[in-house]
Amino acid sequence: MAKSGEKSVKKVVLAYSGGLDTSIILKWLQQTYGAEVVTFTADLGQGEELEPARKKAELLGIKPQNIFIEDLREEFVRDYVFPMFRANAVYEGQYLLGTSIARPLIAKKQIEIAEKVGADAVAHGATGKGNDQVRFELAYYALKPDVTVIAPWREWNLTSRTKLIEFAEQHQIPIAKDKRGEAPFSVDANLLHSSSEGKVLEDPAQDVPDYVFSRTDDPMGAPDKPTIITVDFERGDPVAVDGKKMSPATLLKHLNDLGKANGIGRLDLVENRFVGMKSRGMYETPGGTILLAAHRGIESITLDRGAAHLKDELMPKYAELVYYGFWFSPEREMLQAAIDKSQEYVTGRVRLRLYKGGVAVIGRESRYSLYDQDLVTFEEGAVAYDHRDAEGFIKLNALRLRTLAQRKKKLGL
Repeated sequence: MAKSGEKSVKKVVLAYSGGLDTSIILKWLQQTYGAEVVTFTADLGQGEELEPARKKAELLGIKPQNIFIEDLREEFVRDYVFPMFRANAVYEGQYLLGTSIARPLIAKKQIEIAEKVGADAVAHGATGKGNDQVRFELAYYALKPDVTVIAPWREWNLTSRTKLIEFAEQHQIPIAKDKRGEAPFSVDANLLHSSSEGKVLEDPAQDVPDYVFSRTDDPMGAPDKPTIITVDFERGDPVAVDGKKMSPATLLKHLNDLGKANGIGRLDLVENRFVGMKSRGMYETPGGTILLAAHRGIESITLDRGAAHLKDELMPKYAELVYYGFWFSPEREMLQAAIDKSQEYVTGRVRLRLYKGGVAVIGRESRYSLYDQDLVTFEEGAVAYDHRDAEGFIKLNALRLRTLAQRKKKLGL
């Protein structure tokens, strides 16, 4: 029996997609560690049929009782996506964290399965250059500190596509025809987004080829007539579109469909990975882009200025924690508690216009609105605002500026 570090591995739970790489990992784990392998495949709304993953695992010798396939779409959106969107989380000003937010849920389920079946190790298929290895493993250790983690891409000598193919052929692992050459780019997808990286996308000076896009229609070919929708919120979470109540996953899928048809949510980004390098990726987040605009729209009339500005100050830190993989950290949970408190009165309806790649808030209403038309109107009327009060307010705020100016004048500066 092989060892990982100083621990013997008897049973390992593998995050298994059913694709070529994780199928190779499955066989490699059996061969290298002599361990019993349990596969876990998560349905996060990636849009793929998952039963082939079960059949492929069985083909590779996994017992039926050791194959776990779970539909996590509702849990993913309700307990991970929505809490993140309450924070309006955006990494480096643009990225809506579609891949980042999925990893802690997958890791959590792997640990739960490990506890259930008595496994002493978990494994993932993330490479040694990316962020996902960090996200998976930080979550594993946060939830099961004594777990053994196996990261094949950091251990094996299968360092090229050719070697991977050779290994697959030697062990009778089925290879899809399009996997026999270099893949033009890699894709990760879930209900929130689709991300594409590598190969044809590695030169940041070059346009993203049209064939890379899968979740959004070309904005220039989108309908010439705008699509008008409403989104209803309760305590910061969306609950209905066009007045129709929906479950979290159903609502996000519906927004995805609307966003796709209108070419919304494309992002060509060069980002700073946690491991230190820059990478170029193409992200498609149609429903999330609509949701972010809608949420900020309802907050604009229901959040007090101080709370709103504090949220905006906290957001980059929150987004960074999600991106780096610290979902299960105390600091993320502390920020979440503050953010959730701010959402107490974020309830109401937002009207939006979707048009050729853009989303605009065109109306918002709430029974908790702080917007007072009598206060802001230029028309005459009985209002609780005396214009003369502004003079003292301005002079008090100008006091330090006047003092600084007087010093300059006194010293001839």
